[in-house]
Amino acid sequence: MADVIVELKGVNIYQSNTLILEQVNITVNKGEFVYLVGKTGTGKSSLLKTMYGDLVLKEGEGHVVGFDLREMTWKKLPYLRRNLGVVFQDFQLLTDRNVNDNLKFVLRATGWKHEKLMNDKIADVLDKVGLRSKGFKMPFEMSGGEQQRVDIARALLNSPKLILADEPTGNLDPETSDEIMQLLFQISRDYGTTVIMASHDYRVVNKFPARMLRTEKSRVEDNATISIE
Repeated sequence: MADVIVELKGVNIYQSNTLILEQVNITVNKGEFVYLVGKTGTGKSSLLKTMYGDLVLKEGEGHVVGFDLREMTWKKLPYLRRNLGVVFQDFQLLTDRNVNDNLKFVLRATGWKHEKLMNDKIADVLDKVGLRSKGFKMPFEMSGGEQQRVDIARALLNSPKLILADEPTGNLDPETSDEIMQLLFQISRDYGTTVIMASHDYRVVNKFPARMLRTEKSRVEDNATISIE
Protein backbone atom coordinates (compact mmCIF):
# COMPACT_ATOMS: atom_id res chain seq x y z
CA MET A 1 0.00 0.00 0.00
CA ALA A 2 1.34 3.42 -0.98
CA ASP A 3 2.23 5.92 1.72
CA VAL A 4 -0.40 8.67 1.64
CA ILE A 5 1.18 12.12 2.02
CA VAL A 6 -1.87 14.34 1.39
CA GLU A 7 -5.50 13.31 1.81
CA LEU A 8 -8.39 15.78 1.62
CA LYS A 9 -11.99 14.57 1.83
CA GLY A 10 -15.03 16.79 1.37
CA VAL A 11 -12.91 19.86 2.11
CA ASN A 12 -14.29 23.39 1.79
CA ILE A 13 -11.66 26.14 1.75
CA TYR A 14 -12.41 29.71 2.82
CA GLN A 15 -10.59 33.03 2.69
CA SER A 16 -12.15 34.96 5.56
CA ASN A 17 -15.82 34.04 5.07
CA THR A 18 -15.65 33.61 1.29
CA LEU A 19 -15.87 30.05 -0.03
CA ILE A 20 -12.97 29.58 -2.47
CA LEU A 21 -13.01 25.82 -3.13
CA GLU A 22 -15.71 23.31 -2.26
CA GLN A 23 -15.85 19.53 -1.91
CA VAL A 24 -12.14 19.02 -2.53
CA ASN A 25 -11.19 15.33 -2.64
CA ILE A 26 -7.49 14.63 -3.24
CA THR A 27 -5.10 11.81 -2.38
CA VAL A 28 -1.39 12.24 -3.15
CA ASN A 29 1.09 9.45 -2.41
CA LYS A 30 4.77 9.30 -1.51
CA GLY A 31 7.06 10.24 -4.38
CA GLU A 32 4.32 11.63 -6.63
CA PHE A 33 4.87 14.78 -8.70
CA VAL A 34 1.61 16.71 -9.11
CA TYR A 35 0.92 19.97 -10.93
CA LEU A 36 -1.71 22.39 -9.67
CA VAL A 37 -2.96 24.50 -12.57
CA GLY A 38 -5.79 26.96 -13.10
CA LYS A 39 -6.49 30.60 -13.83
CA THR A 40 -5.44 33.32 -11.40
CA GLY A 41 -7.92 33.63 -8.56
CA THR A 42 -9.30 30.07 -8.81
CA GLY A 43 -7.82 28.90 -5.51
CA LYS A 44 -4.41 27.39 -6.21
CA SER A 45 -2.63 29.39 -3.52
CA SER A 46 -5.50 28.85 -1.07
CA LEU A 47 -5.17 25.09 -1.55
CA LEU A 48 -1.42 25.21 -0.91
CA LYS A 49 -1.93 27.44 2.13
CA THR A 50 -4.40 24.94 3.57
CA MET A 51 -1.85 22.14 3.20
CA TYR A 52 0.79 24.37 4.81
CA GLY A 53 -1.43 25.37 7.71
CA ASP A 54 -1.69 29.05 6.74
CA LEU A 55 -5.43 28.70 6.23
CA VAL A 56 -7.47 26.96 8.94
CA LEU A 57 -9.40 23.92 7.72
CA LYS A 58 -12.97 24.36 8.99
CA GLU A 59 -14.96 21.85 6.94
CA GLY A 60 -14.07 18.36 5.73
CA GLU A 61 -11.21 16.02 6.58
CA GLY A 62 -7.57 16.82 5.85
CA HIS A 63 -4.33 14.99 6.60
CA VAL A 64 -0.90 16.19 5.44
CA VAL A 65 2.28 14.19 6.22
CA GLY A 66 0.40 12.42 9.01
CA PHE A 67 -1.01 15.56 10.67
CA ASP A 68 -4.74 16.16 11.05
CA LEU A 69 -5.42 19.66 9.71
CA ARG A 70 -8.67 19.95 11.66
CA GLU A 71 -6.71 19.56 14.91
CA MET A 72 -3.94 21.96 13.93
CA THR A 73 -3.01 24.58 16.55
CA TRP A 74 -0.27 27.20 16.60
CA LYS A 75 1.69 24.89 18.92
CA LYS A 76 1.43 21.95 16.49
CA LEU A 77 2.07 24.00 13.35
CA PRO A 78 5.91 23.98 13.60
CA TYR A 79 5.87 20.17 13.71
CA LEU A 80 3.79 20.01 10.55
CA ARG A 81 6.09 22.47 8.80
CA ARG A 82 9.23 20.55 9.71
CA ASN A 83 7.94 17.82 7.41
CA LEU A 84 7.28 20.27 4.57
CA GLY A 85 9.46 22.27 2.24
CA VAL A 86 8.05 25.37 0.56
CA VAL A 87 9.54 26.88 -2.61
CA PHE A 88 8.45 30.40 -3.55
CA GLN A 89 8.33 32.23 -6.87
CA ASP A 90 10.23 35.23 -5.52
CA PHE A 91 12.86 33.21 -3.57
CA GLN A 92 12.32 35.12 -0.27
CA LEU A 93 15.99 34.89 0.66
CA LEU A 94 17.37 37.15 3.39
CA THR A 95 19.32 39.76 1.44
CA ASP A 96 21.63 40.80 4.26
CA ARG A 97 23.40 37.43 4.64
CA ASN A 98 25.12 34.89 2.45
CA VAL A 99 23.70 31.54 1.32
CA ASN A 100 25.16 29.53 4.21
CA ASP A 101 23.74 31.98 6.75
CA ASN A 102 20.34 31.97 5.02
CA LEU A 103 20.20 28.21 5.43
CA LYS A 104 21.58 28.27 8.97
CA PHE A 105 18.86 30.75 9.95
CA VAL A 106 16.20 28.21 8.93
CA LEU A 107 17.92 25.35 10.75
CA ARG A 108 18.15 27.35 13.97
CA ALA A 109 14.51 28.39 13.63
CA THR A 110 13.49 24.72 13.40
CA GLY A 111 15.43 23.63 16.45
CA TRP A 112 18.92 22.70 15.23
CA LYS A 113 21.71 23.64 17.64
CA HIS A 114 24.90 21.67 16.88
CA GLU A 115 27.19 23.75 14.64
CA LYS A 116 28.93 20.85 12.86
CA LEU A 117 25.64 19.07 12.13
CA MET A 118 24.22 22.30 10.70
CA ASN A 119 27.30 22.85 8.52
CA ASP A 120 27.17 19.25 7.29
CA LYS A 121 23.48 19.55 6.45
CA ILE A 122 24.00 22.83 4.58
CA ALA A 123 26.83 21.28 2.55
CA ASP A 124 24.58 18.30 1.77
CA VAL A 125 21.61 20.32 0.46
CA LEU A 126 23.81 22.69 -1.55
CA ASP A 127 25.45 19.66 -3.12
CA LYS A 128 22.00 18.27 -4.05
CA VAL A 129 21.08 21.46 -5.91
CA GLY A 130 24.47 21.87 -7.61
CA LEU A 131 25.69 24.86 -5.56
CA ARG A 132 28.41 23.22 -3.49
CA SER A 133 30.85 26.11 -3.94
CA LYS A 134 28.34 28.98 -3.66
CA GLY A 135 27.69 29.04 0.09
CA PHE A 136 29.58 32.27 0.69
CA LYS A 137 27.83 34.23 -2.06
CA MET A 138 25.30 36.92 -1.25
CA PRO A 139 21.88 36.61 -2.95
CA PHE A 140 22.49 39.75 -5.07
CA GLU A 141 25.62 38.10 -6.49
CA MET A 142 23.60 35.19 -7.87
CA SER A 143 21.43 34.70 -10.94
CA GLY A 144 17.69 34.08 -10.62
CA GLY A 145 18.22 30.39 -11.32
CA GLU A 146 20.88 30.13 -8.62
CA GLN A 147 18.64 31.90 -6.11
CA GLN A 148 15.82 29.48 -6.92
CA ARG A 149 18.22 26.57 -6.31
CA VAL A 150 19.04 28.08 -2.91
CA ASP A 151 15.30 28.27 -2.24
CA ILE A 152 14.99 24.56 -3.11
CA ALA A 153 18.01 23.76 -0.92
CA ARG A 154 16.29 25.59 1.93
CA ALA A 155 13.16 23.48 1.35
CA LEU A 156 15.27 20.31 1.66
CA LEU A 157 16.92 21.19 4.98
CA ASN A 158 14.63 19.10 7.18
CA SER A 159 14.39 16.19 4.70
CA PRO A 160 10.72 16.92 3.97
CA LYS A 161 8.20 14.32 2.90
CA LEU A 162 6.40 16.99 0.85
CA ILE A 163 7.56 20.01 -1.15
CA LEU A 164 4.95 22.65 -1.99
CA ALA A 165 6.25 24.78 -4.86
CA ASP A 166 4.32 27.96 -5.70
CA GLU A 167 5.15 29.09 -9.26
CA PRO A 168 8.86 28.20 -8.88
CA THR A 169 9.62 28.98 -12.54
CA GLY A 170 7.49 32.14 -12.70
CA ASN A 171 10.40 34.60 -12.78
CA LEU A 172 12.86 32.50 -14.79
CA ASP A 173 13.75 32.28 -18.48
CA PRO A 174 12.86 29.02 -20.32
CA GLU A 175 16.35 27.46 -20.14
CA THR A 176 16.66 28.14 -16.40
CA SER A 177 13.06 26.96 -15.85
CA ASP A 178 13.94 23.64 -17.46
CA GLU A 179 16.94 23.25 -15.15
CA ILE A 180 14.77 23.90 -12.09
CA MET A 181 12.15 21.41 -13.30
CA GLN A 182 14.78 18.74 -13.89
CA LEU A 183 16.06 19.35 -10.36
CA LEU A 184 12.59 19.06 -8.79
CA PHE A 185 11.82 15.85 -10.69
CA GLN A 186 15.22 14.45 -9.69
CA ILE A 187 14.56 15.20 -6.00
CA SER A 188 11.14 13.54 -6.24
CA ARG A 189 12.59 10.47 -7.96
CA ASP A 190 15.81 10.04 -5.97
CA TYR A 191 14.50 10.75 -2.48
CA GLY A 192 10.85 9.73 -2.77
CA THR A 193 9.81 13.29 -1.98
CA THR A 194 6.27 14.25 -2.96
CA VAL A 195 6.10 17.50 -4.94
CA ILE A 196 2.95 19.57 -5.49
CA MET A 197 3.70 22.48 -7.80
CA ALA A 198 1.38 25.34 -8.70
CA SER A 199 2.18 26.70 -12.14
CA HIS A 200 0.93 29.03 -14.87
CA ASP A 201 3.80 27.94 -17.13
CA TYR A 202 2.06 25.60 -19.57
CA ARG A 203 5.26 25.26 -21.61
CA VAL A 204 6.88 23.63 -18.57
CA VAL A 205 3.80 21.53 -17.79
CA ASN A 206 3.74 20.18 -21.35
CA LYS A 207 7.49 19.54 -21.48
CA PHE A 208 7.62 17.74 -18.11
CA PRO A 209 4.32 15.84 -17.95
CA ALA A 210 2.89 14.61 -14.63
CA ARG A 211 -0.43 14.20 -12.88
CA MET A 212 -2.45 17.39 -12.91
CA LEU A 213 -5.00 19.00 -10.59
CA ARG A 214 -6.94 21.96 -11.97
CA THR A 215 -8.84 24.60 -10.00
CA GLU A 216 -11.91 25.83 -11.83
CA LYS A 217 -15.36 27.13 -10.78
CA SER A 218 -14.67 26.51 -7.07
CA ARG A 219 -13.75 22.88 -7.73
CA VAL A 220 -10.57 20.83 -8.04
CA GLU A 221 -10.50 18.45 -10.99
CA ASP A 222 -8.10 15.51 -10.72
CA ASN A 223 -6.18 13.97 -13.64
CA ALA A 224 -7.03 17.13 -15.53
CA THR A 225 -5.87 18.23 -18.94
CA ILE A 226 -4.99 21.75 -19.90
CA SER A 227 -5.79 23.93 -22.83
CA ILE A 228 -3.57 26.91 -23.55
CA GLU A 229 -5.83 29.95 -23.57
